[in-house]
This record gives sequence, C-alpha cells and structure tokens, in this order.
Amino acid sequence: MHSQVSHMTDEAFGSRLSNASSLVQKLLTDASDDTVRCPYLANIEIEKRKLLHGKGDVDKLLEALVQYFFRFGHLACFASDVEFFLHILDLDKKTQLLEKLMECCESIPTNPRKTLGQHISVFKIQNIVGSMVTHPTNELETIAVKMTQMYCENLPLSKDLDAQESMYGEDLLSMACDLLIQLFWRTRHIGYLVESVMILEFGLTVRRHVWQYKILLLHLYSFWNSLPLAYEWYKTLDVKNILLETVSHHILPQMLASPLLADSTDILRDYLRFMDDQFRESADLTFLAYRHRSYSKVVEFVQFKERLQQSSQYLMAKIEIPILQLKQKANNIEEVEGILECSKQGVQFLELSDEIGSKPLTFNEELQLRPWWTPTYDKNYLLEPFEGVSYCTGQTLDDQIKESQAKVVKTIEKRSLLPRIVYLSIQCASSSVKGSVEANGSVLDPNLSSELRLLLGRYANILGFSFQDAIELAFDISSGLKDAEAWSCNLTDWMNFLVFLNAWNLYSHEVDRDSNKHGTTWLLVNLILKKYILDKVRSMGPLESSPGCDLPHLVLLVTEPLAWHIMVIQSCARLLLPSGKRKKKGGPSEHCNVELSQEVQDSIRSVCEVIELVRQWLNQQIGKSDNDKSEIILSSLQKDGELGPGKVYRVLGTLTSSPTIDKGLGDRITRALQSWSPADITGKIITSQRTALSNFLRICDSKIKSLEELKAHL
Repeated sequence: MHSQVSHMTDEAFGSRLSNASSLVQKLLTDASDDTVRCPYLANIEIEKRKLLHGKGDVDKLLEALVQYFFRFGHLACFASDVEFFLHILDLDKKTQLLEKLMECCESIPTNPRKTLGQHISVFKIQNIVGSMVTHPTNELETIAVKMTQMYCENLPLSKDLDAQESMYGEDLLSMACDLLIQLFWRTRHIGYLVESVMILEFGLTVRRHVWQYKILLLHLYSFWNSLPLAYEWYKTLDVKNILLETVSHHILPQMLASPLLADSTDILRDYLRFMDDQFRESADLTFLAYRHRSYSKVVEFVQFKERLQQSSQYLMAKIEIPILQLKQKANNIEEVEGILECSKQGVQFLELSDEIGSKPLTFNEELQLRPWWTPTYDKNYLLEPFEGVSYCTGQTLDDQIKESQAKVVKTIEKRSLLPRIVYLSIQCASSSVKGSVEANGSVLDPNLSSELRLLLGRYANILGFSFQDAIELAFDISSGLKDAEAWSCNLTDWMNFLVFLNAWNLYSHEVDRDSNKHGTTWLLVNLILKKYILDKVRSMGPLESSPGCDLPHLVLLVTEPLAWHIMVIQSCARLLLPSGKRKKKGGPSEHCNVELSQEVQDSIRSVCEVIELVRQWLNQQIGKSDNDKSEIILSSLQKDGELGPGKVYRVLGTLTSSPTIDKGLGDRITRALQSWSPADITGKIITSQRTALSNFLRICDSKIKSLEELKAHL
C-alpha cells in the first residue's frame, strides 16, 4: 500500500484525499441509519492512507477504529472488517486499542445482544493481534472460563430461535476450544483436550447444526485415535457435490492412514463418482451455452472443468483407490493379480503421473476452514513441542501451504509408481524360483526386471537419494552404522522401497551378498520391518490417555510394506510348493530353490513374530474395562480449587446439574441441557477407539492366518 502512494506529490495526495473525504462525508450524511458500514470503513482507510504517506496521526486512526466499534462492534463481521488496518499498528498501539475496546464493553449495557457481540469481537481482536497466545497459562484458563460462562449466561437470548438458526454467542465455544487446545499443547495435560471435546459436544447437544464445532471435533477425535467417531461427525456435515472437492481434506488423509479400509474406499468412490458426473454435465452445459451464444459461460465451464481435471485431490483419489484394493486383498496373491490386471498391471497409473508434468496441478481445498493447530493436512503442531507463538504469523502459514502443495506433487508421483512396482515385484519374485518355467509355462521378460530397477530409482529419487545411496543407507542403518533419522522422509515409504528392492534382487542378484557383509536383502527387510514396527508398538501408551500416538504409522507399516513383503513371500512360495512333478535332484536349480525356500520360511517366521506382537498389544488395549478407561479420561479433570484443567468443565456441570434448570431457557434448550452426559461422551470415545483397534486386529489376524496356511504347505 505504501508503494502505491509514496510516488505522489504532497499536493496531488492532498487533493485526492480531500476529494475522498468530501465523498465520504456526503455518504455519511445520506446514510439514514447505522446499517451501512462502508462510509465508516472508508474513514478508517483515509486515516490509514494519511499515516502511510507520513501525513497522518496514529491516534486518529485509533479513534476511527474505536468509533467503528461503537457502531458495529456487535456484528460478527467486525473483526474481519478491521483486521487489515491492525497490521500497520505497532505492539503498543495494538495494546492501547484493545484497552479502549474493553472499556467500551464495560460501559452500561443497553442491549444484551449487542454487548455480547462486542465482547466476542474483542476476543477476536485479541486473537488477531496475537495477545491471546502470549498470556501465561493461568490467564488463558481464566479467559476460556469467561468465554464459557458468557455462552451459558446468554443462552436465554436464543430461547425463541429455531434449531436451524445460529445461536447468540456460538463463536465463544469455538474460541474457548482453541484456548484449551493451546493449553494442552503447552502443558501436555490431557485434561485440557478432554475439556475441549466436552464443550464442543455440549454445544452440539444444544444445537446440532454448528458445522464449525463438527470440524473442530473431527480433527480432535482424529488426533485422539477415535477416527470412527471423527468419521461419523464428518458424515453429519452432509458433504456432497463440489464440497467433496473442497472439504473432504478434513477427513480423507486420516482415513487413508487408518485400518478403516472399507470406509476409506467408500469416501474415494463417492468423490470419484461426483467428479465423473461433473465432467459429463460440464460437457453438456458447455455445448448448451455455445448453442445459446453465451460464450463467456462456455469459457467459464471449460476453465472449471480443467481446474477439476487437474485437481491434486482428484489425481490422488484415482491412485489411492487401487492401492486400497491391493491392501484389502494383500493376503491373496491371485486376487492381487486380478486387481492389477484391471489397471493394465499398473501402467495406467504411470501414465497418470506423466500428467503432472504436462499441466500444473490445482489445489482446491478450503484450508482456511481448518483449525489453527493443523493448517495443512501434513502439519499438526500438537505432534511437536511447544515453541512459542511463531506459528500464528500469516507469512508462515503461506509458506507452509506452498510447502504442503509441493509435497503433494511428490506424493502423487510416488504413489502412482506403486501399483506397477507391486506388479513387477510379484513377477520378479515368482521368477526367482529356478525352473519355475516348468510350473507356470512362462519366464520373466528381462525388460520387466530392468523396468523395476528404473522405477525403484525414481522412487529413491523422490525420497531424496540415488538408487545406490538409498541401498547403502539402508544397510548402514540396519547394521547400526547410521541412525534412522537419516531417513528424513516417511518411514513407510522407505520400508516400501526395501521390500521392492528385495523382490527385484531375487531375480537380478545385483545386490550381491558377498559384496555386502551384512547379509541378504531378505534379511535386511526382515530385520528393519521387525525393528521399526516393534519400536512403534513399544512407544505407544494406552489410546485413551495417549492422544497423537503412533497408531496411524503402525497401521501404515502393517498394511503397506509388511503386506507387500507378504505378497513377495507368497509369489516365491507358490512356485516352491510341491507340484506333483518330479524334478532332477541335486542340480544347481534345486540347490538354489532349497536355499530360497529356507529364506522364505525364515521370512514367514519373522513376519509372524512381528504381527503376533502387534496382536498382543491390540488385544491388551481392547481387553481393558470400559469403566477403567472412562475413569482415566474423567480423572484428568482436576477437582475444585486445584491448578490445571477442569474449570471449564465445571462451568458446564454447574449449568446442567441444577435440579431445576432455568425455565427462561425455553423447552428446546432445556431438554438439550438435560440430555447432556459427560459419561456418554467418554463412552463414545472408548467405543470408537475399540472399533479402530478391532479393525486393525482383523487385518493382523487375516495376515497371520494366510502365513500359517502357507507355512503348513512348505
């Protein structure tokens, strides 16, 4: 803004400003009431322009802001109206403005609705200028309690509203939740997380249609490993049509890292069905607009269609659908091959990845709807140590969004390689059995092995390494020469790479055991999978008291690299199984097959041990008493007078535990308050966590069963 006015002479600037001021005064004179905001905002803009040109007075700007607050501070739009002007004030002036606004709120109230709106606006301004996050813990607690009390005290204002109408003060619970989450981040006391969930559930009990509460809840429940419950709240948002493109980012990334494979598939299929319908309708609408000579509409429809076709989420969904199918059928090699057959053995997804380079991807998600603690789907501050308030700067958010988008492009390319790599790995593993041509009547085309080597090189490059460097790093880490932190990327991606490397090497033998003293690639995969899966299991505490634990990472390790490893084992084993045909004994082929058979059996034993330990942990978690889990959750809320969480929770309890709830609340609100039950909420959390664990246990059970059947025939 400063650069736009600094080139003007003082005379020209003064003349234009005088004309603008005259126009604004005329508009103010013509305005018959206080419903028209623009002239008053224009006054603030004039004072800002003066200040930027070096001719203004910051106190006059403050006065204009205060006067605007007097007129419009009760409106929900006040904070967004003035946010732009606050950024040019220094810290002292921001503090001075806040003090003036608070004084306005403390004046004798004439209209309780306006007074409530003004208080909410002040809370929002505190958040915008960053003063809220600089308060010590006890002050944040006090503010959260004040917000909750204000919401409860003003419930009578909404007694005559329809259930579909927004209630007075609804923003207060969202803001109180934000403060409680920050307190949890600072202190790691789970009680603050419990309180944040409680007040949102309370708000939705009073009015079921507050989508802001639902979005906050689904992110909190996802973080707390209650994904089935988060998914239920997501479904109540009634996301359909274009919202599938712009809103599904709230739940889809978490679902893809969960054991809820069938639900994840349903989400993707619904999304792809909408996109396909949209493309068909777009063609019809474009043709219709052209026939009616509405050429601007033709351009609009074409641009909209291109934006959707190049959507990052659309490409990701098309790739993840077959990967989910592979994960669901990973225990049956024949069914896996059938899935791959439908996608031209994964070739069509390689072609899909080539589209990324032809046109830039579009990112259509409405990220501004996400909570502050997870501004992008690959970022969650609650998983990191609290390091002050640097997270809340706008520039940081813009940078994070750009960084996230760059990661998405790499992820799409990486995931698009996976179906083809799985197919080639099966082929290489099958052909590692000497004399296998006698069993299946075919022999591996050497070009397929070369293609797998090429794709593994691309995969390694996406992870930031050359093919050879990635191999050396893996052996160094497995032998303890280097720390696993060298794998700066997702651990699952590295495990995938090693599993496929082993499959390729079974045929090519280019990673020679004699040139590597640490052993074969079979041993490498077995050791590293076992180490890191067990590390995840041992690092996790009880789900009810361990929000943000590594369960999603553990699920991914079992449903992807471990599943692919089992497929490689099956590919070798099915050709090692007795076929009824006599073969010459004692030859080099039989010697190699005996050796391979031993490696396969060792791998089966290793994988079974790993899965069995995961199953033991899952059974231990599932077998705990619901009452004990509920007690752990509720006991995190401190008793009266003690420091720590519980104060907000007690405000809600005071309102709802009264034998005769104030009749001034109206029948609808009174019934809602009487139905609110903290025990029901903890019960839902516990049931949801058990559902997720039970789904994961079934996945593990099926893998153990398939391996035991395989082992019995070897």
